[in-house]
Amino acid sequence: MPATPPSDPALPTDPDAVALAVEAAIEAEDLALLRRLADAGSSDAEDALVELAAERGDLEELRRLAALGNTDAADELLELEEEEE
Repeated sequence: MPATPPSDPALPTDPDAVALAVEAAIEAEDLALLRRLADAGSSDAEDALVELAAERGDLEELRRLAALGNTDAADELLELEEEEE
């Protein structure tokens, strides 16, 4: 079954190319690219967003991801909020 094309035509569709794009975005800490890749369906990009947001203490990004249904983001958000208390 062919992959669903991303909504952003500038993003790769080949799974190997997507993986390379995710790796490059992680290395560069390019949150915008990770968001675009995650929005296009990359679970690896979404996982990286959660990890980077948690490392940075970016509550806004974690809230955004949690609102989209990411349970890892919700868990990280809860941990960070508990640490602030």
